[in-house]
Formats: sequence, structure tokens, C-alpha cells
Amino acid sequence: MRPTCLALCASVLMASSLAAAAQESNPTPQPPKKSSDAAAKKAPDPEAELQKALANAGDNSAAMIKNLKEYLQEFPDPPRKTAVYRALVEACEQTHDTACALDYAERLIVARPDDSQMMLVAVNLLEQRGDDASLTRASGYVTRILDRVEKAPPEERPARESIAEWQDGQAQLRTALYYVRGQVEISQRNYEAAVKDLRMSDSIHPNALAAKTLGEVAETRGDSATAIGEYIQAFTLPESGPAGTVNRRDVLLELRNAWREVHGSELGLGDAILAAYGRAALPPPEGASASTTPAAARNKDAKDVFSFVVRRLDGTPLALDSLRGKIAVLSFWATWCAPCRELEPMFNSVARTYAGNSNVAFFAVSADDDEPQVPAFVAREKWDVPVIFSDGLDAFAKAETLPTVVVLGRSGEIVYRTGGLPRDAFSDSLTAAIQAALATAH
Repeated sequence: MRPTCLALCASVLMASSLAAAAQESNPTPQPPKKSSDAAAKKAPDPEAELQKALANAGDNSAAMIKNLKEYLQEFPDPPRKTAVYRALVEACEQTHDTACALDYAERLIVARPDDSQMMLVAVNLLEQRGDDASLTRASGYVTRILDRVEKAPPEERPARESIAEWQDGQAQLRTALYYVRGQVEISQRNYEAAVKDLRMSDSIHPNALAAKTLGEVAETRGDSATAIGEYIQAFTLPESGPAGTVNRRDVLLELRNAWREVHGSELGLGDAILAAYGRAALPPPEGASASTTPAAARNKDAKDVFSFVVRRLDGTPLALDSLRGKIAVLSFWATWCAPCRELEPMFNSVARTYAGNSNVAFFAVSADDDEPQVPAFVAREKWDVPVIFSDGLDAFAKAETLPTVVVLGRSGEIVYRTGGLPRDAFSDSLTAAIQAALATAH
């Protein structure tokens, strides 16, 4: 989930939420109940006990969670229950306890079905969980918010807001919400629905984030020609829009990769951008060319693959001479490459079948220019295959598009290559190539 997109949605929806919170914070005074029972006079007051629980917790989020949970055990249905739920959601998020935050967010939604802001919080938490049931619930919440927004009459707008201002705000909110639902649908691999929602987002308010994501979906589905058009649109639109912000440099990397996939080189790319942009194409970002980066220069004099010394993620050197006599399987990828994110789990799966076989070595070779982001990305994806930086190995192996997978024979020669995202039988064809290479005598 893009935090900027959720933040925008939440800010537009904040007014109604704040009004609800204000009502909770200032409940209508109730006349004291008469009691003839002395014990009833000594019954604990929910409001006083709540203030005590808050005061005892201070600024300690863990203590806040403990105290409020104990409070709810004593008072299961207090006057300000939804305010307590809201405080628990915030405290649980501060302690990074997503299960706790989601539990109380959904309790609050049951109590206040019109709380769109809390639904967006729940969407974010459900996306983090990522299982099918959670993603289905997340999509349902966004749909409920969209339905509410699209049915809202102008008469409900704030008194000081003009019709034009209200309509513009509603359009921006719908743009963001359709994008959010499209993202959830991508996580579900429901690409048809995702494309429909992303196009709706872009039609309401053309935005680079929706266009970029449409390009990634098209490329993932093997339609690089369509991806090129989407990436060019993303590149020529402003970086920031109602759905969020993109990095134009990342868009350019994706565009160049897709263009090479279709055309074999970057010839004509500048003209295509010029035609779409209406003025001279922006120059490539500094350092975008791998041939001029310091990393690529590390092995500029290498004569064969065994002459390369590359870096592991922690910066320690790895001499590829250690692969002599072995079968090396290399997957060239980058964090910005959407098809790579689809291929790597399949590549990892094949690698696991050779675990313990000292005659075969697998490496995921990062071709990223922005190297500092790679370790965090790999940790988040939980890949099993060792990751190394390319350090010019991609150019040496002519891995001109990403992803590219090659198998090196015992003498370092390339015996198998596949470029782009294979549509069928990738695992079988890669395994067959490895087995054929293993059968070759030293």
C-alpha cells in the first residue's frame, strides 16, 4: 500500500471522523440514576476509570494497550467504547502489533460502519497480512468507501466549501480510492479487475502512479508493447498526483527495459518520449547508464566469468573463480522490475530443489543502480538464493533486459538463457538445462 495514497484518502475523510471523535470525547451528559442500594453508589464510574487508565499509562504505548484492554474487560460496553477502540488502534500501531491494531480497527468499524478513515487503516493492515481472506476484506472496505463517496450529495459538503471545491475534492478522493483497490486486486492477482480500477483512477484524474502500475501489470502479463505506452504516460505526467507520487527515474528504468524487450535496443525511445511529452525528452538521470557507474567499472578488464570479483549484500567480495567446474545459475533482476518480482519466487523454488548439491550454485544478481535499497528489499521478500551485486556481470553476460536467467557450464560458457518473464514451463525448462549441464563431463 502506498502510504501517500492512504494519507490523502484519510485527510479528505478526516472531517467526519473528527466530528465522531468529538461526540465521543464530549458525550451528552446523562442525569444521575437514582439508587436505593448503597452498593450501587459504590459501583465504579466508567469515565473515572477510563481517565485513571489513561493517566497511569502516560506516553507508554505498551502500558496503554494493557490498561485499556483491562478496562474493556471490566466495562465491556462503556459509554466511549469507540474512542477506546480508536486509542487501542493507535497504540497497537505504535508498537507494530498489526494483529492487535487490526482487531480493534475492525471492532470499531462494526460499531461505526460509517467510519471510512478507520476502514482505510484496516485496508492497510489487511494488505500487510496478505492472505486471500484478508485481501478480500480489504477490497470490500474500499468498495464500501467508494460507494459512500460516489453517492454523497453536494448538500452534505462543508458549509464554507463551494460546489467546485467539493467536486474537485471528491474527484481526487475517487482517483485515490480506485488506485488503492487496484493495488489490492494486484495482490490478489486479479489483474482484470485491477486494470479496470487503475484505468478508472487515471480517467478521473490522469496520474503517473496509476499509469506506472498499469505498465507493470501489462509487463507482468507479457504485454511489453502496452507497458511501453503506460510507462511513457507515467514519465510525462507530473510525479505527484491524487493517488500518490512516483519517482520519474524509476519509471525511466522500467520504460527502457520494456523498450529493449520489444525493440532490441533503445533506438527510437527518445523520439517516442518526445512525441508524447510535447518537448525535448528529459535526459537520463545521472548514473542511469550501467556502463558509467563505478560498480560496472569494477570488472572492466575481466576476460571471462571466472575473472569477476563481485560483492555480496554485506559488501564482502566473492571471487567467481570459486565457480570453476560447477554449474552456475544466475538470475539478473532489479527492485524496480515488476516481472522480476514475479520470476524470482519461481527461480527460488528451483534453487531449493538443488539445496545441498555442491555442484550447482544459484545467485540472484542485482542490477540496481540504487544499491542501498537492495538489502531491505531482499529481506522483505525472504528470498533463499544468495544475492550479489552485478558489478558489470550483467553487461558481460549480455543481460540487456530484466529479468534474464542464464546457466553457465563448468567452463563458464552460457548454456541456457531466457529473457523477460517466461509464460510457461519456466521451472521445467530451467531444471532440464541444469540437468543437461550436470551431465556434461568436466
